[in-house]
Amino acid sequence: MLTRCCFPLALLVCASAPCEDWPQFGGPGAKGISSEKGLPVSWSGKENVAWKFRLPGSGWSSPVVVGGKVYLSVAVAGRKSSKDNPSLVALSVDGASGKLLWQTELFSRARSSRRHSKNSHASPTPLVDDGRLYAHFGTNGTACLDLEGKVLWKNEELVYNPVHGGGSSPVRAGEVIVFSCDGAADPFVVGFDRKSGKIRWKTKRPKSSGKLFAFATALALELEGKTQIILPGANWIASYDPADGKELWRAWHGGYSVVPRPLYGHGLVYFSSSFDRAKLFAIRPDGKGEVTKTHIAWESAKSAPHSPTPVLVGEELYCVSDRGIASCIEARTGKLHWRERVGGNYSASVLYADGRVYFQSEKGEGVVIEAGKKFKVLSRNKLGERTLASYAISSGAIYIRGDDHLFKIQASSEGKEP
Repeated sequence: MLTRCCFPLALLVCASAPCEDWPQFGGPGAKGISSEKGLPVSWSGKENVAWKFRLPGSGWSSPVVVGGKVYLSVAVAGRKSSKDNPSLVALSVDGASGKLLWQTELFSRARSSRRHSKNSHASPTPLVDDGRLYAHFGTNGTACLDLEGKVLWKNEELVYNPVHGGGSSPVRAGEVIVFSCDGAADPFVVGFDRKSGKIRWKTKRPKSSGKLFAFATALALELEGKTQIILPGANWIASYDPADGKELWRAWHGGYSVVPRPLYGHGLVYFSSSFDRAKLFAIRPDGKGEVTKTHIAWESAKSAPHSPTPVLVGEELYCVSDRGIASCIEARTGKLHWRERVGGNYSASVLYADGRVYFQSEKGEGVVIEAGKKFKVLSRNKLGERTLASYAISSGAIYIRGDDHLFKIQASSEGKEP
């Protein structure tokens, strides 16, 4: 079901400013940064809502937007499937009208029903790359479609024992699509041939003990003319060669159930160790072998995130902890500029656009602050639906996935900007 509002200003956005795609988790360059201007600062379940699309099922994958079309993965319970073993689908919605363009079933039933109460059967965010859509559902399967919904290949070979469900989103590095399979035992990283869907390589994680599961999405980083895949898992963060999966370097962090995606800037990779007590690390990614003692530049346990990915804007790193403590950190040194409670619990990643930093709480409140070394809240916006997914930004709009709807938030001529 579609609910639509009239937005004369929205029709002119692309004519007055360049429209930017948001093709993966974290958007262009996986940085969580949009170059778009004129995004709304205030909204609600009714204010500045261009349209909302009724979702056919559940899931916490974030929307991706390419060429004015929105793509999502969804777990649909129906006659032949249940809430615990749903049908797994990909769909596309027209960004201008909010109308469903197509919906394709990829896997008729989820073969693994294990998931955390905050997770779903459709949590990894799809990837759009080179005219193809890659939809990943953890051990339940991976598929590649064209952008009209036609299946190009499917792979169901990844059998492992997940803990709390899937979470690692697909990333392209060279000719492979990469993600982690960090389950209860024998965790590994895998590279699929992006065109055929065949497994090119599988690499075991560094030897470890204790809890071995994690959910992080890889960072594909080009450094000194060579690409490496940087992917935190339980206890270790490691770098891999996308050509053959060979481990390049690794460093000990001592955590598990790692969720945030790594970020790169100033010659450093920033990542979180997540559970039990999260620490934020900065590490130089130019080492070889075990580099814990030689390449970690700084670490901090002050309100580090367990789940939300931070955002790096210039010299500052903006974070929010799962329990709603926001902070601004000097990225090169780890020095704290400020730390303030914004309230609520958080899973969605932090985003930046047009001088503003956006946080989204699990209860559906979007908190917008002014980027800078002083803390200033610009607005608090209640959507009216629970949300754990991260934003997508494109064509002057913010796309937010709630429990029941996909919302397009866009400033209108009648919108109430602060």
